[in-house]
Amino acid sequence: MYAVIKTGGKQYKVAAGEKIKVEQIAADVGQEITIDQVLAVGNGADLTVGTPLVAGASVKATVVAHGKHDKVRIFKMRRRKHYQRHGGHRQPYTEIQIGAVSV
Repeated sequence: MYAVIKTGGKQYKVAAGEKIKVEQIAADVGQEITIDQVLAVGNGADLTVGTPLVAGASVKATVVAHGKHDKVRIFKMRRRKHYQRHGGHRQPYTEIQIGAVSV
């Protein structure tokens, strides 16, 4: 059984036992969270698509870790103007372990 969930403005296809990295969630490590924004639930050939959410569906997950992604380098330059700017960004994430998908 799998589900398509929405968290942090992004959509993820998840199944029980998977580990995924999502946008940072305000929860402690080891805490169990419930994701209620389920867009679709599938089981083999059966697929239930919500309008926009599947009524009564939820996904249980456990927070495994918090961290930051690799640095994205930012470089701006104007040719012949002696202008250069360097920067970088590291997006925070939360790694979660999917427990159970319930309808």
